[in-house]
Amino acid sequence: MDSDQLVQITGALPNPMPRLPVWLRKGRTHFEAIHALKTELRQRRLHTVCESARCPNIHECFARGAATFMILGNLCTRGCGFCSVPKGSPAKKEFVLDADEPFHVAEMAARMQLKYVVITSVNRDDLSDGGSHHFAETVRQIRLVLPKARVEVLTPDFCGDLKAVARVLDAGPHVFNHNMETVARLYKRVRPQARYRQSLAVLRFAKSYRSGVLTKSGLMVGLGESADEVKDLLGDIRQADVDVATIGQYLQPTRRNLPVAAYVTPEQFESYREYGLSLGFKMVFSGPFVRSSYMADLVNEQAGQAHA
Repeated sequence: MDSDQLVQITGALPNPMPRLPVWLRKGRTHFEAIHALKTELRQRRLHTVCESARCPNIHECFARGAATFMILGNLCTRGCGFCSVPKGSPAKKEFVLDADEPFHVAEMAARMQLKYVVITSVNRDDLSDGGSHHFAETVRQIRLVLPKARVEVLTPDFCGDLKAVARVLDAGPHVFNHNMETVARLYKRVRPQARYRQSLAVLRFAKSYRSGVLTKSGLMVGLGESADEVKDLLGDIRQADVDVATIGQYLQPTRRNLPVAAYVTPEQFESYREYGLSLGFKMVFSGPFVRSSYMADLVNEQAGQAHA
């Protein structure tokens, strides 16, 4: 008997999600702001990771006029255990790239009068360049219409293709972000189609290729890692010359995703922050609701002040 059949019979899930502790309960009150922004995004056939990944901060961010654009479509070629972004076969017509997407992203960013633009994407392992040309063109279009805005890219690993990474960097983003997501031991379960050392190599290359770019990486906790493993990961990305680290609580987006192993306390997040700063990061943004692009404009500003 599968879980859906059990729900029909008993009216309950076999393994219900544990009740959130008080520090992880967040109000959702900005429905008008969400509706208005979603309407404009759909009119331009655009997606945000805020929606597709079911981010708990969506009400807060949309209300302040912030969003992280997700390009290359809304279907991912990978099946990471933590992620709720739709998965699909490259044979589907939805995988055809929208050639106008870079222009529409720039148009929407200008419409929102953004001073800080964050662009991420699904994984497109079906494309020979991993979608890097499309990524770079999106950055160029934004810089064309918003020359004073800062642009942050949150890229996939491009299957370790450093030429693809260089292509995105050549478009001139101010911040290069690639998430490690979890500790080395959990990669096979959390990111089965990724490699820990490969992601480190992407980050290391980004800084060596464009020394002036601010580099950034994020991880989730609560997936079964130990505190020592988190510290080892922070050490590894710092050795890769990463400037900014973000650490947030993993929250199970759907029952099909990996379960939460632990709810990390605010005190432990503060401990990770202090440890990261001791390693020499310019900024460590650590807390239950932290996500890699959450408050990215303020994180960048503080990191820049630390650099100065």
